[in-house]
Amino acid sequence: MMVGRGGAAGEARPGPQGRPCPAGQAPAVSSFRGLARTRGLRDLSGDGGVLKEELRPGTGQAVPPAASVAVKYSGYLEHWDEPFCTNNYSKFPGLMKLGKDITLGGLEIGLLTMKKGEVARFVFTPDYAYGRQGCPPLIPPNATVMFEVEVLDFLDSDESDTFFQLTAEQQDTFPLQKVLKVADTEREFGNYLYRKQHFEGAKDRYKRAFSILGRSPSSEAEQYQINASKLLVLLNLSLTYLKLERPARALAYGEKALEIDQRNAKALFRCGQACLCMTEYEKARDFLVRAQHIQPFNHDINNELKKLARTLPADKKSCSLDRKETCLWARGGLSIASVFWEKGQEHCLVLRV
Repeated sequence: MMVGRGGAAGEARPGPQGRPCPAGQAPAVSSFRGLARTRGLRDLSGDGGVLKEELRPGTGQAVPPAASVAVKYSGYLEHWDEPFCTNNYSKFPGLMKLGKDITLGGLEIGLLTMKKGEVARFVFTPDYAYGRQGCPPLIPPNATVMFEVEVLDFLDSDESDTFFQLTAEQQDTFPLQKVLKVADTEREFGNYLYRKQHFEGAKDRYKRAFSILGRSPSSEAEQYQINASKLLVLLNLSLTYLKLERPARALAYGEKALEIDQRNAKALFRCGQACLCMTEYEKARDFLVRAQHIQPFNHDINNELKKLARTLPADKKSCSLDRKETCLWARGGLSIASVFWEKGQEHCLVLRV
């Protein structure tokens, strides 16, 4: 969490211990008021309490109220050459919710003016920072502070957070379109966590999205929308469980996806991967061949078939190339790998490289 009036917490930690600048030497961080005058910082609060300088523009919409944001930040005191708090040591800063995790009033005002990718410098007077008492031992009384902030990403989570605070009966009264929007927000949360390799957290977000997609549709159009949303979540759950090295769960969610779309190449591929992890070679072959039929030039699918070829026990690799089915496949010219089935006999795989 961001440093607030209660002191450092969560990810924030003090920077290297600063030192007052020697007499006659220009400070690394000059007078913040002087900075405001010379650089023409924009007054966001109307009373000079929150001043902003844009260092790098962002793109898209500004951060909405009650959003969850991922930021990098460093906080500085006047005339000190190192930050008193920073999360720049963190490779993947976590998401923090405005109004809850970010407790500096000035910082929240500032973030609401920023866009994704933007870098900005803010100066906060005590009323918008740590107050008259400060936050000993790091923050002295009546301290004006400067923060440099980069918005890495944000999610508009207000509606989703409100939805999950309701009872099940209240959730059932929500229109389908709002439920689908909430599910999509939760899936985006999961995607963010997945990209940061926080697979447990991603899995929980995906499961939360899936949990609200079980309502009965009132029409075929609604069923189609629900299934489309379910399919995306199930595919993500299957992939995430593979990352968590739990292939049985990955297979279960992949098969649920196939109940919605039996020709979904991603679902077939995930199931094949899961079966290969569990050394269920025949099932892996079946899923991967079906995926290859749909996307014959997909490199991931074909590479998995190569992996299966290398993994199969020797007695399952033998194949008679004069079989009719085998010859037909061979003439198809499929690159990387082709898998064949001989009725009543072992699975056989011919690798073409």
